[in-house]
Amino acid sequence: MSDTNPFLDPARRADLYGHASRLAGRSNALIRAKTSGQPVPDTIVGLVRSHHVRAGRLGAVLDIGCGRGTSSAVLARLLQPQRIVGLDAAPALIDQARERTRHLPGVQVSFLQGDFHHLPLPTGACDLAVAAFCLYHSPRPEMVVAEINRVLAPGGLAVLVTKSLDSYRELDQLVATAGLDLHAERHESLYVSAHSGNLAELAATSLDVVTTEKEEHAFTFYGHDHIAEYVATNPKYLLAPGLYGNPAALAAVLHEFVPDRPLTTQSVITFVVAQPGGGRS
Repeated sequence: MSDTNPFLDPARRADLYGHASRLAGRSNALIRAKTSGQPVPDTIVGLVRSHHVRAGRLGAVLDIGCGRGTSSAVLARLLQPQRIVGLDAAPALIDQARERTRHLPGVQVSFLQGDFHHLPLPTGACDLAVAAFCLYHSPRPEMVVAEINRVLAPGGLAVLVTKSLDSYRELDQLVATAGLDLHAERHESLYVSAHSGNLAELAATSLDVVTTEKEEHAFTFYGHDHIAEYVATNPKYLLAPGLYGNPAALAAVLHEFVPDRPLTTQSVITFVVAQPGGGRS
């Protein structure tokens, strides 16, 4: 695998998102490890309730980078907008999102495959746009922010979410110590293009920032088998071909070379709430 930042390498897209089960395994391992920090979709809902200024029921809500539809389902259930539109570049993830949300009552839910640099919605079509953990997949995230500004209705709201540059650095140390990837601690952060340190500045290129909130999330992996579920398909690491996508084989290497004990790591999650810029709010 190339040492180019995989989130910014178009050639890696099929490898990263063509297998929904790989992303599900990694995400589920991280969720089980979480020991502090509110669920991110719940925090987004709270921010929307605090800052959305328009009276009455929300109209269209756009969930950019919707993935498997986890956040779309929460937004639909707790905010009860008229319509949710989920957008993702990966067909395999959209299929899972449709399945996850097919029984939601009272809200029209649809999913589109598309490029978030060119949102397939009319200007001013959305009361709310959410972009959680997706802007760092773009080498030009300011273009995505400009598109978010375009599709927001006057009085609408955007909520952008990202992670800190040094997220999960303790995992980098373990991977290097075990010899799985000797350069793990020197690889560029996956979140370099949109991270906790620059998200508000990125938002302000097109939007009017209302508030920025940060929350530290802590995660404890309860041994090598748990760690391997997360690391085996983590695109940051240059794993041997027999280890990538193979948690059992990766766990065996960990058991052989480092003591099996819990590992705790952190990530600072940043939320930026913004309104349409250029006098549109």
